[in-house]
Amino acid sequence: MPNVKSAEKRMRTNKIREDRNKSKRSKLRTAIKNVRQADAAEPAAASFASAKSLLDRAAAKRLIHPNKAARLKSQLARVAREKGVETL
Repeated sequence: MPNVKSAEKRMRTNKIREDRNKSKRSKLRTAIKNVRQADAAEPAAASFASAKSLLDRAAAKRLIHPNKAARLKSQLARVAREKGVETL
């Protein structure tokens, strides 16, 4: 345990951020999974739009690397097109 007051606060804030990031990362993974598991064009389109938005926000806040977000969006767009979704 830390002996300095600022280090104690740093531990508390790190825990808060860790929980927040874990939640957002989990939500992001679920959205990606929903696009890949969609069985028709309509649910795939809705899932793709949601996942794309979450990926953009995660990259902007550096939750994930921007290049990873771009790569995942490209992969999901390909999956969505195969299901009959217009991605542009």
